[in-house]
Amino acid sequence: MRLPLPQFDKSDRQPSHIAEVVETATTEFLAQCLEPEDLTFPSMPPFGSWVCAVDEESGNQVYAVVYHATTMPVDSVHRAVAMGMSLQDLREEQPQIFAMLKTEFRAAIVGFAQSSMVANGNGRMYQYLPPRPPQIHQAVHRCDPEVIVRFTEELEFLRTLLSINGAPVESLTAAVIRDIYQLRKADRDWLIKAGRNLSILLKDDYDRLRFILSQIHP
Repeated sequence: MRLPLPQFDKSDRQPSHIAEVVETATTEFLAQCLEPEDLTFPSMPPFGSWVCAVDEESGNQVYAVVYHATTMPVDSVHRAVAMGMSLQDLREEQPQIFAMLKTEFRAAIVGFAQSSMVANGNGRMYQYLPPRPPQIHQAVHRCDPEVIVRFTEELEFLRTLLSINGAPVESLTAAVIRDIYQLRKADRDWLIKAGRNLSILLKDDYDRLRFILSQIHP
């Protein structure tokens, strides 16, 4: 039987509020996506997308990049089986299926800022690990594009991306750069700056650098 996440009044939920922290560590956190109102799967955040969560005790807004996502049964004993049906058929004939699945994602922490400063549109953003990560059951939001643009003025976060364990870091780094480049309205100067930083970080590993650059299509 499903034990759902505590669900608040959906009418009060911000559109950017997509998940809740269910496991936390110094360098990353695991979040479970909130259930949609209709019979659909929770929206899985894209690979390389930016999310944030406030650590309420410290007041820090913690920024992270999604590097792994999965949908699986809530019951760890039973696996999902192929039904041979379309999503519409499942909604009509097996609606309970949607209540038996959960979507989770892991996000690597790349920096933080004082949440009050972020709300005011000013204040310094730090591109290193915060004193503590967001805690269990704290809300996870999609980052606003304006915040991502501000955060990525500096490029120290690239070093963090390249050191994530258990992730396809080359593809992740390329995906992040592609998305930021689009958010910056094809700012070629920023793209060149990012490429130069990567060449310094990977000066002793040309193959990795070439693999990353081959996935970036300005």
